[in-house]
Amino acid sequence: MDIFSPPFAPFTIALMVMTMIAALELAGLLFGVAFSGLVDGLFPEMEMDVDADGADISGGDAIGKLFAWLYVGKVPVLIVFATLLAGFGLSGVLLQRFSAAVGGAPLPLVFAAPAALAAALPITRLLGGVIARIMPREETDAVSADSFIGRVATVIRGAARRGAPAEAKLTDSRGLTHYILIEPDEDGAAFHEGAEILVVEKSGAAYRGALNNSPALSISKPGDLNA
Repeated sequence: MDIFSPPFAPFTIALMVMTMIAALELAGLLFGVAFSGLVDGLFPEMEMDVDADGADISGGDAIGKLFAWLYVGKVPVLIVFATLLAGFGLSGVLLQRFSAAVGGAPLPLVFAAPAALAAALPITRLLGGVIARIMPREETDAVSADSFIGRVATVIRGAARRGAPAEAKLTDSRGLTHYILIEPDEDGAAFHEGAEILVVEKSGAAYRGALNNSPALSISKPGDLNA
């Protein structure tokens, strides 16, 4: 059965796009570019919470609540989107093959697509919850994001320029490690992997900072600002 035939095409395309996203993220890991982090930087900071059992979703509008339910904000947007595409594509292909085997023909897309999406949403939430629990950046939820201002972070992946943040990590007052996006506070400046950055302000989903030129604040020494 032709997977590019009209009854299968949307689901096949979804799986192809998911594969492209996975390849892009893998290439980012090899070349030091945090594509998922850059995509997160395009979205406003979300202040919605989902309780441990998933029964209570608090936040703004319906779309925001859906994003929170899918763990957007706790899991990178690109990973959530790839998981949704995978769930949609696999559910659709399996549904159409089952319909063809039992009923002699695939379902019309007007029925198959909504059914596949309905199956993909809980799959995405389930996998998102697993990823959110194992990702180090989940620790960021434990403290106020504003508490990072004035601390020193280390760039760990990518090269940061104004408008193109890189991923960095810092340690809070309780000794917990947090992963943030950071960019220079001045046009024309650039941060590279291993650079120590003094966080000076919050800007949307990312932070801005300046190169730390003070040995007294260096995080490589005991008694520094991040101790």
